[in-house]
Amino acid sequence: MSVVAVRRRPLWDEEPTLFGRAAKGVIVAVVVFAVLFPLYVVILTSVSPQAAITKSGGLVMVPDGFSLAAYTELLSGGVVSKAVLVSTGLAVFGTLFSTVLTLLAAYGLSRPGSFAHRPLLFVVLLTFLFGPGMIPTYLLVSSLGLLDTYAALVLPGAVAAFNLVVLRSFFMNIPQELVDSARIDGASEFGILARIVLPLSRAVTAVIALFYAVGYWNAFFSAFLYLNTPDKWPIQLVLRQYVLQGQPIPGTGGEAVIEGVAPLPTLAVKMAVVVIAVVPVLFVYPFVQKHFTKGVILGAIKG
Repeated sequence: MSVVAVRRRPLWDEEPTLFGRAAKGVIVAVVVFAVLFPLYVVILTSVSPQAAITKSGGLVMVPDGFSLAAYTELLSGGVVSKAVLVSTGLAVFGTLFSTVLTLLAAYGLSRPGSFAHRPLLFVVLLTFLFGPGMIPTYLLVSSLGLLDTYAALVLPGAVAAFNLVVLRSFFMNIPQELVDSARIDGASEFGILARIVLPLSRAVTAVIALFYAVGYWNAFFSAFLYLNTPDKWPIQLVLRQYVLQGQPIPGTGGEAVIEGVAPLPTLAVKMAVVVIAVVPVLFVYPFVQKHFTKGVILGAIKG
């Protein structure tokens, strides 16, 4: 009688037990709750009337009335309205500028016969190990006359080395036969990039653009360093100034006036600023999410 050895699958390939599936569901539910509940409280407080906020003693967790007064006050042409326009402009034009530069640089570095291919790639990779530092960067921006300009928020970090390497890795794995056939047909390098490479790179390009857009929308420290005029502040700097530090917001009507003290923004106004700063990214992400995993995997593992 022969004994047939039974090969067991690795533990991670085994079908999960009922307890395992239940535990995963509980963990996912807890994580989702931990992420969504603070956002729910912030949004609910921002649309609650002052009486409900006073009654709850602070943040509102149970709906008790509805009011858009905080948003009306913030978006009626004051500092916050300008900050939203500034952040939107930075996110749109900065993302477009950085994405185009990164695409061009990545395509050039992905061609083995391009000019100074290896030295330029070495310089890019060197930035992973050594950064310029805050003070040298500030002195460079100042010497170029970019202080208190929006160019100071875009030009110093227009191309991220990580994004460049991800795109280059993807471009290197596009079949060379496609490029050669287009070149035989008389296509220029720009024509090859526009008609062949980019259509095949929509997923990874969308991910890179998302990285840049989120970075420009959340621009805080660079704006804090280089922008001296409050009218030029992006929304994240306004968020710090008026929510974290509790300083008054000029031009808003919903202010708690205390005798002998500068008018301070109400809690509803503070939470409305938080919502305005956070929610746009949450709305943009679902449109790019379908490309996110595919783009990162294609750009990171290939090559």
